[in-house]
This record gives sequence, structure tokens and C-alpha cells, in this order.
Amino acid sequence: MSPTDREIVRAYRQLYTWSLRAVQFSKPARFTVRDRLRRIFRANDRVSFDQRRIDNTIEFLQGAAREKGLEHRIVKGLTHVWWAESRWRQSDRYLNTWKSNKGREETRILRTAYDPFYHKIRMLNETMGMCI
Repeated sequence: MSPTDREIVRAYRQLYTWSLRAVQFSKPARFTVRDRLRRIFRANDRVSFDQRRIDNTIEFLQGAAREKGLEHRIVKGLTHVWWAESRWRQSDRYLNTWKSNKGREETRILRTAYDPFYHKIRMLNETMGMCI
């Protein structure tokens, strides 16, 4: 069954609130979390909405906000890598990979630098039933 607009807005607000608390409202991390949540909620369709996964993610973020344990370190590391990736994608070095003066292998490596990171996130989401 497709979720209502109210359920989607509620999920977005809860994820955003607990994400901000998990990163302790730190300046680069809060903007990184905001931009990532906006992009995900705008791009995904209603069929991929899973309330159970969102509840598990909120519980994980609550643990990260509650104490500086493993959850907090994971969230901190994720936001740092996402921030660095956004800076990387705006840099001249990444934008120059579209020019033909680089070797094919070097271009492939530069474009796929974050693939192992995203594979690990997919595996974490799959095992814990989350949607980070």
C-alpha cells in the first residue's frame, strides 16, 4: 500500500530531527545531512517507502544522539565522508575527469573512488534493516 503524504512528511521530519541531534548540530554535518535527506526524499518514489526501515534508522540515530558510542562514531564518519565527497565532486580534479587528456584507467579510478564506501553502506543497511 502506498504511503500518504502525511506519513512521508512525518518520516522526513523525524529523520531530519534525529539526524541533527546525532551530529550535535555541528556546522558542516548538519548541512550535509540536510542536503542528503532532501535529495533522497525528492528522488525516491512512494513504492520504496518502508516504515519499518525508517523506524530502525530513527532508533539508530536516537542511539547516536543519546551517547558517544559506536552509533555516534558511525554517523560522524558517514557525514565526514559525504561532506568530503561533495567537495570532491565540485573540485576541478573531478570535473577534469570528463576531459579526454587522462588515461582511461585513471579516469575510471577517479570516477569510482567512492563505490566501495557505498557498497559497505548498502551491506550495513541490509543487515540492520535501515535506510542510511
